[in-house]
Amino acid sequence: MEPKKIIDSIEGKMGFTPEIMNMMGEMNPELFAHYKKCDDGIQEDGALSAKVKVLMSLAVVASQRCEPCCESQMRSALNHGATKEEIMETMNVVFITSGAPGVAACRRALNLMEGKEEGHGHGCMGGRRRQ
Repeated sequence: MEPKKIIDSIEGKMGFTPEIMNMMGEMNPELFAHYKKCDDGIQEDGALSAKVKVLMSLAVVASQRCEPCCESQMRSALNHGATKEEIMETMNVVFITSGAPGVAACRRALNLMEGKEEGHGHGCMGGRRRQ
């Protein structure tokens, strides 16, 4: 599948296109196609719902303290219908497993949930969002 179609597919599932996806599609289409195949397992329902898997992904990237990744996963969680209560339970898991630094990595992501979006367009964050 060509990168443009893959990007459109990701945007359809996440509700936005992470900036890194555009870069990967241009720089290495073969790697990008492999990424898409792996990503399908997270962004689609299976034994676990896509929403649950995205919340799990949020917890993992928070434990890695990747702020742009937390923002990307927060957007995806919200676009998959995660509630504030579900996100805050996820933050409790992050705190228990990763401590305050993991939760601190989600500061900007939590602002997204509260509607206080801070646009800065680096890393995983994208410029395009589904309307």
